[in-house]
Amino acid sequence: MSDGPEWFAPRRFGIGAGLPIAWQGWAITAVYVVALVVCVTLWGGHGDRTKLIMIPLTIIFVGVVWRTTRGGWRWRWGEEQ
Repeated sequence: MSDGPEWFAPRRFGIGAGLPIAWQGWAITAVYVVALVVCVTLWGGHGDRTKLIMIPLTIIFVGVVWRTTRGGWRWRWGEEQ
């Protein structure tokens, strides 16, 4: 069990996180998606300005998901979590 909040379920196979299991996980995912859509809508998705915003947003989002996944990120073979 992790010491911090648990907002995302671990993947059943492989490494990483699955779907959110708490409202905070859904909220951060929604904020991330809306930010990406706004960024692409405003700057077209191909310019340097878009990359300067999308890359740090993605790094922050993955970091939050990594820290808030129940049981952490490790390789799983489909056994019970």
